[in-house]
Amino acid sequence: MLADPRLVAARERLGGPLVKAAVAHAQELARSGAITPGMVSDAAVAALPPMAATLTPVINATGVLVHTNLGRAPLSAAARDAVRAAAGATDVEFDLASGKRARRGAGALDALARAVPAAGAVHVVNNNAAALALAATALAAGREIIVSRGELIEIGDGFRLPDLLQSTGARIHEVGTTNRTVLADYERAISAQTAFILKVHPSNYLIEGFTASVGVSELATLGVLVVGDIGSGLLRPHPVLPDEPDADSWLRAGAGLVTASGDKLLGGPQAGLLLGQPDTITRLARHPLARALRVDKLTLAALEATLTGPAAPVAEALAASPDRITQRAEVQAERLIAAGVDCHVVPTAAAVGGGGGPGVSLPSVALSLPERLAAELRSGPAVRRGDMPAVVGRVEGGRLLLDLRAVEPADDGRLAEAVLAVAAPGHAPAPAVPPPTSGPAAQGGG
Repeated sequence: MLADPRLVAARERLGGPLVKAAVAHAQELARSGAITPGMVSDAAVAALPPMAATLTPVINATGVLVHTNLGRAPLSAAARDAVRAAAGATDVEFDLASGKRARRGAGALDALARAVPAAGAVHVVNNNAAALALAATALAAGREIIVSRGELIEIGDGFRLPDLLQSTGARIHEVGTTNRTVLADYERAISAQTAFILKVHPSNYLIEGFTASVGVSELATLGVLVVGDIGSGLLRPHPVLPDEPDADSWLRAGAGLVTASGDKLLGGPQAGLLLGQPDTITRLARHPLARALRVDKLTLAALEATLTGPAAPVAEALAASPDRITQRAEVQAERLIAAGVDCHVVPTAAAVGGGGGPGVSLPSVALSLPERLAAELRSGPAVRRGDMPAVVGRVEGGRLLLDLRAVEPADDGRLAEAVLAVAAPGHAPAPAVPPPTSGPAAQGGG
């Protein structure tokens, strides 16, 4: 069986154990009478996974631009190319000219510093929680962190900020109330035990009504280091998100250190960004914990390409006009309707997601389809074979909505092909073809 040329080629691509498992499964089918012995080879080939990893490519049609469960920000074509280039041996910590050791990830760090002019220095760890953990450990272990009660947040999967901070050996000094904290609350709390004041952007909820909070510029007048967690990773102001804090503005307002995520509004790989005063960044980068939180060459490559390359898909989705999304939807709907699919175009609202822009509604347009298609688009036979990507939408009012704002324009045709494969009788899905890795289509162009 393993001598079948198709399986020999599969061993080169997938490895022996996966191929052997597919053969063994096909043999069991023959023994049980489900297939004939002559069908075993074909059944084994059909059962082969599309790749050695179990992660399945997904088209995000949920209307949530930064969807945590779907891997947050999709990388740009430039970032994907950079990851492929860095996958082998690379000069991540080596100077090719001199033949000597060099600063690790110098290109990515320099690109990040250029992107945030107010930062005196920068450092990168593996996510924003790691950035906060490093700051609390290096700067506040055995001392106090002053933070407003209204900013002691809980995010996804039960992760709570107070638990993280206390795990580092720091003590939390809570000030104010859930809905109101004023400058005097911080001022009264400052003592010889104060390591820093932590200002947290409550990125996944809103408190409205009788409220009060203190901005970074006011906190900076208290003579204590101010650490700001902006969370969602916006490096500079964005016109679509006027209320979303950004790293450059908080640093200019007086924060000595700002932490952020790389895989949210920045649109890059998972990473924790630390930006701030040179002496503070040096202290963090030289702390022993920094080695445990270090990012790998693939992250550095993707981060640099995100910062220096064309706009990331998240940025393109934020900037997309409703008229353009409508045009895209109408083109695909016409194709689906012509094939007999129950489809029509409906206006809808998308969300930023990932803890960014809480309460911000982004006008969008969706393809409305029968609800029964949702499960097969997510995990039907064609998805399991690798013939088409999984398509994840949302169900509202008994209909499946495929919201196009978060879908890259280059994926519109693949999305329609997937719908045709499960909804149009007799339509066979085209073989899965990866989207372009360069050129206008891969970059979200028309």
